[in-house]
Amino acid sequence: MVQEMALFTAFLIAILIEWKRASFRREERVVNRMPNIAIISGSPSPSSRLTGIVASLQSELQQAGAAVELITLRELPPEDLIYTKFDSPFITEALGKIEKADAVVVATPIYKASYTGVVKCFLDMIPQKGLVGKATLPVVIGGTVAHLLVIDYALKPVLAAIGAKHQLQGIFAQDTQVARNEDGSFTLAEELTLRIQNAAKELLDDIQA
Repeated sequence: MVQEMALFTAFLIAILIEWKRASFRREERVVNRMPNIAIISGSPSPSSRLTGIVASLQSELQQAGAAVELITLRELPPEDLIYTKFDSPFITEALGKIEKADAVVVATPIYKASYTGVVKCFLDMIPQKGLVGKATLPVVIGGTVAHLLVIDYALKPVLAAIGAKHQLQGIFAQDTQVARNEDGSFTLAEELTLRIQNAAKELLDDIQA
C-alpha cells in the first residue's frame, strides 16, 4: 500500500512538472511573439492627409515592436473590388493579412458624411466573422468636427457586423491638423500626434493583455 501511494505521488509530481513546463513554453511564446497589426488605408488619393496620419501611426506601432501590414486599397485593382472577385490574387493577399492580424486599423477620410466607397467595397469582402477575436481601431479624418459622428454611427456598426466585438475609441482628425509639405510629406499638429501615440499604446496593450 505504501509503495502504491509512493508511485501515485511520483506520478502526480511528474504530471505537475510537465504541466508547468508546458505553461512556461506557452507564456514564452506569447511574450516573444511580435504583435501583428493590419492597417487598411481607404483614401483613393496618395496626397490625402490621411496618408500622413497612417504613416505616423504605423511608425509608432513599429517602434513599439509590432509587425505592421499596410493594405492600401487604392493600389488594389478597382474591378476586383467592385465586382468582389474573391479569386483575385490581390484580394486574396489582402484578406490574408486581415486573417493573420491580431488587430485591424481601418483608416478613412470622410466623403459625403460617410467613409469612402473603396473602404465599403473591401469590408464587404471580409468574411462575416473575419474580425472575431481582433481588436479594431477606427481612424477618420474630416473637414469639420461634426464628422466625428461617422466613427460611432457609420464605421463601428459595419465593423461589428463582421465580428469586431472589441473596438477602441478611435482617432478623429480635422483636415486643419495635417499640413501638406512641398516635398510631399506631412506635418501633424502636436495634439494629434499625441493622440496617435496614445492610441498605438492602447492598441498594443489590448493585444498583449
